[in-house]
Amino acid sequence: MQNFRNYYQVLGVSQDAPIEEIKRVYRRLARQYHPDLNPGDKAAEEKFKDIGEAYSILSDPDKRAQYDEYSQFWNQKGFQGRNKSPFSGFKTTWGNRQTSSRRTSEEMDFAEYPDFNTFVDQLLGRRREVRTVNNTTPSAEATDPYRNPRKKAVYKAVPREARRDIEARLTLPLEKAYTGGTERIRIEDGRSLEVNMPSGMIPGQRIRLRNQGIGGGDLFLKINLSPHRFFRLERFNLHCQVPVTPAEAVLGGEITVPTLDGWVKMRIPPGLTSGQRLRLANKGYPNEQGERGDQFVEIQIVVPQKPSPQERELYEKLRQIETFKPRNDLPI
Repeated sequence: MQNFRNYYQVLGVSQDAPIEEIKRVYRRLARQYHPDLNPGDKAAEEKFKDIGEAYSILSDPDKRAQYDEYSQFWNQKGFQGRNKSPFSGFKTTWGNRQTSSRRTSEEMDFAEYPDFNTFVDQLLGRRREVRTVNNTTPSAEATDPYRNPRKKAVYKAVPREARRDIEARLTLPLEKAYTGGTERIRIEDGRSLEVNMPSGMIPGQRIRLRNQGIGGGDLFLKINLSPHRFFRLERFNLHCQVPVTPAEAVLGGEITVPTLDGWVKMRIPPGLTSGQRLRLANKGYPNEQGERGDQFVEIQIVVPQKPSPQERELYEKLRQIETFKPRNDLPI
């Protein structure tokens, strides 16, 4: 049927897919087809709209249940579902009538308005004021200028703000920029918006929010990353410092290292020196193509400030038998 969209096929999931799978697939597709990552690609832009529409229905339990119940009748002409309205199902398209720049050739839904007169007032961009001609006692009929000729309706044009794009800065923690997801932001004009952010956002990237600017313009969010207390991002490579004990530095072995994906095991060679850097391949930050940089781990050898009596005894024995003399090679 016309206008019916199989949202499960749009996301590529089964009809009984759990919400966690739907969210995971949506994040992957949203990043793949995001307009900022596919500039000028109309097909990718349309695909991004489709998956956003599918996600808005399938991620909402009530909307999904209604969608599953009505199947191919979903969103058809006259469809009312569970929330019925006196105007539900009735839509009209205004053609060449020049009412206003925002209402020309635009599909109107009568269900948005409490009565027909309010609809006409909103369509023509006017505000209705009622002036009393006499001092008769008001009644249900007397207060309606369309039913009582003693009342006079005076119309005033409502000024419309010019359409304008605006830009706002959004500073995110590194982990949030990496994973993406829903983020509630507050704009300088006082509005609060809930935005589905793509994963792998990079500093300087601009996220476009349609019709959220001034007068129906667009809002562009410029992404900044706040400093991280452990990781340092350079291009798409991550840098960090990891402490090791003297014994680990001498003998080598396996240690655990934090990454953006969680803790991972890393094998270090024997004979490490403080400041030496080791590389974890493909554990850095993703670029525009989804390819990840590397994570560089700088070794920091630390000594215990308060060794236990047993440790101190062992260090004393080690000092007596060790043959390593690092100061013999001083250039003096």
